[in-house]
Amino acid sequence: MKVIVHRKLVEILAVMTEDWNDCTDSISIRETERKAKMSDRIANAIVTLHTMTIVAYCIGIILADVDIANTTEELPLINKLDIPINITTQSTYRIILIVEFLFMILCGWAAGITNSFLLTLILHTAGQIEIMRYWLVQLVPRKNETKSIAKTTNKIIRKHQKIIGFSKNIENLYSYIALLQFVSNTIMICSLGFLIVTAIGSPNALEQILKSFLFYTITNLEAFIFCYAGEYLNNKSKEIGAAAYNCAWYDLKSTESRLLLFIILRSQKQLTLTVGKMMDLSLQSFTSIMNASGSYLSVLLAMQ
Repeated sequence: MKVIVHRKLVEILAVMTEDWNDCTDSISIRETERKAKMSDRIANAIVTLHTMTIVAYCIGIILADVDIANTTEELPLINKLDIPINITTQSTYRIILIVEFLFMILCGWAAGITNSFLLTLILHTAGQIEIMRYWLVQLVPRKNETKSIAKTTNKIIRKHQKIIGFSKNIENLYSYIALLQFVSNTIMICSLGFLIVTAIGSPNALEQILKSFLFYTITNLEAFIFCYAGEYLNNKSKEIGAAAYNCAWYDLKSTESRLLLFIILRSQKQLTLTVGKMMDLSLQSFTSIMNASGSYLSVLLAMQ
């Protein structure tokens, strides 16, 4: 499994490098750079949000003044741990808290980078589709312009094939990650919603609600990112067929316009991301996650 994932990742990065090297005209450079800048901003925002959430959750416990000598009460830790040693000094206690904090930060960054990388790949694919659409619009030569239609069409078809192969590699890389996210996010949204509801009316309700609400927001964001990425890729792939149909194909020779049929025909099968090869990722999938979480939450509240 690791070998397959590594191979797909290498193929994806190689295609992205090749796409950057193929940027020879102003449109290609502009679209590719625009998507790259957008990806950079989104990645920074996601990682920052994960970091802020973990810091806000942990800072109260780390800064709290805890009496180590008091053996009647359990020492507050960031996560529930079964430590095989006795904590007898303040320094030992602080080291454990710092290790827990760093571990949570690394886990948050890993989740954020995974989500950001998916959006980066999807935005790169969208940029290449925009370049292909521009080529389709400019396919028919203007007056006093000489252009080889067959050569341009072949370039468009090769670009389309590359986009399809690139999206399949994304699908193979993220399909089972999406399945894990789909299941875990449903459980997490349900559990965090239960904590928020049951915390209402307790003595430290505000603190518990704030802690849970930040993680609730992050969990919803992760689910939305994966579902929106699939929806966005699907919608962008539909634009290829529309661009081929809307170009001035009627001004071409029949032998030349016939080549566009292959592009229109292939674009009827939209590019998609799936959840473990079982269902497509879309905004409808996000609705299913929220509905399932709400149903489980109702059951938990009824059993309370």
